[in-house]
Amino acid sequence: MSDDTSQQAADAPLAKDQKNKSSRTRSRLVQLASIVGLVLVLVLVWYLLGSKSNQAANRPRAEVVPVEIANASEMDVPVQVKSIGNVESISTIAVRSQVEGTLQAVHFTPGQEVKKGDLLFTIDPRPLQATLAQANANLAKAIAAVSQGKQVLAKDQATASNARTILKRDLTLVESGVISREEYDNALAASEAADATVRADQSAIDSLNAAAKAEQANVRNAQVQLSYAIIKAPIGGKTGNLVVTEGNLVRANDTTPMVTITQAAPIYVTFTVSEPDFLKIRDYSSNAEFRTEVSIPGSSQPAQQGKLSLIDNTVDTSTGTIRLKATFENGDRALYPGLFTNVVLTLGIKHQAVVVPSQAVQIGQDNSFVYTVKADMTVEVRKVQTGSTYEDKVVIEDGLKPGEQVVTDGQLRLVPGAAVQARNRQQKNGPQKETGRSTPDSSGAGTK
Repeated sequence: MSDDTSQQAADAPLAKDQKNKSSRTRSRLVQLASIVGLVLVLVLVWYLLGSKSNQAANRPRAEVVPVEIANASEMDVPVQVKSIGNVESISTIAVRSQVEGTLQAVHFTPGQEVKKGDLLFTIDPRPLQATLAQANANLAKAIAAVSQGKQVLAKDQATASNARTILKRDLTLVESGVISREEYDNALAASEAADATVRADQSAIDSLNAAAKAEQANVRNAQVQLSYAIIKAPIGGKTGNLVVTEGNLVRANDTTPMVTITQAAPIYVTFTVSEPDFLKIRDYSSNAEFRTEVSIPGSSQPAQQGKLSLIDNTVDTSTGTIRLKATFENGDRALYPGLFTNVVLTLGIKHQAVVVPSQAVQIGQDNSFVYTVKADMTVEVRKVQTGSTYEDKVVIEDGLKPGEQVVTDGQLRLVPGAAVQARNRQQKNGPQKETGRSTPDSSGAGTK
């Protein structure tokens, strides 16, 4: 038993030493695991940070958009209303014959411009001359009958006067008993018969005078009919297509005209304006007159100046427009009936209006806007209220100040805040005044 005890006592230090070694081993493993974990965390952090850095390094920089820039400026702008007009002749006459006959001569060339009173056609006058001669003969016959009737009347009046004288004498004789009552009655009957004959003669002369007047009317009618054989231009203007030629039979008031004459000068241009434009015209109606310009699309001829001559008295409810007419001298005959024209009606002058190039204004869903360029060369969207247009400029009623810069080209690539670079060289800060531009003459136009 003492041996066992001694053995246990000898093994105790050894067991304790092994236990300590095991404890130190576990401690080292824990430390090693902690170090490995820390290293892994550091590696992961380094990897993540390195990945983000690479992404940031590889991300493209914000694109600088090349654009064209212009400055909002001030200028005197004419207040204008624009429309599409149609050229109309002031007068168009369809020339027709008023008598029937054979066309003897044509005195013009189709398309020729004629003056009022120029000879156009001659119709064979011989049948009409014969009719006039017959009417004159009938008139002479009627006048002769009247003269003969007056002679008969004069004779019968003398007979009646003599019968009255005899009756007066016989009245004295019958009262004195010189003649019988029967002789007196015969004298009375003769006097009354003579008076009746005079009255009948007077009625006959009245009828003959009426017949003579009728023959005079026939003569005048025949003269008028004969005058219709000579057809003259009722107005000055341009002749159209010739429908009949020499030798053809023409009829009075035929449905087809022989030729049509269209007055070329002066001439009308008719156009319509919307209700807002009409109200604008009414606001400026105190001006003495409105200057009107028309030009023919695609033509190199200069615009013609005219005067507004008519504002219709009603608005067309189906279109919401009102019709206007302007008169033009058309001395060069550039305006041709039926042509469509561009019409510009100048109402007055708007002084110191803020304007930008028309290509700067963009149309949104609800309003118009422009891209303005800030000092740091980035853009922002600015809502604007636009007014009238003049040449290549748009009047900005609200939303911009003189001198502000706007983008005029390259807007499709822009978003608010985008950086831009000017392609065009001429950029100036501060308000700009348009110079060197001829503003339309404001004579006859007011200012607002």
